Amino acid sequence: QVQLVESGGGLVQAGGSLRLSCAASGRTFSTYGRGWFRQAPGKEREFVATITSSGATYYADSVKGRFTISRDNAKNTVYLQTNSLKPEDTAVYYCGRFVGGLWSRQSQYDYWGQGTQVTVSS
Repeated sequence: QVQLVESGGGLVQAGGSLRLSCAASGRTFSTYGRGWFRQAPGKEREFVATITSSGATYYADSVKGRFTISRDNAKNTVYLQTNSLKPEDTAVYYCGRFVGGLWSRQSQYDYWGQGTQVTVSS
């Protein structure tokens, strides 16, 4: 059984930074990618960033240059460093296990965490 647990969310002023973490249980961590999606109130969940098992990274245009995704295989953890945060980044951020295919498609993720709230004040 795979479990994903997000942490690191919080309240921050515009221009600030947060580092989100996604810790995974299970031995197959290194053979799968991991991605971050977010969902703002009243909006659909949207793709943010993904890192594949080979280390390739992909970002949504809205966060490119501000967010960085990375992984620590020894800790079974993926991180999302969020810089220059904007009020429109406010959302619940979810971590998912990427099984392949199009990284921006939710159906390509088979396990999800419970989410962590990020709130950016103006």
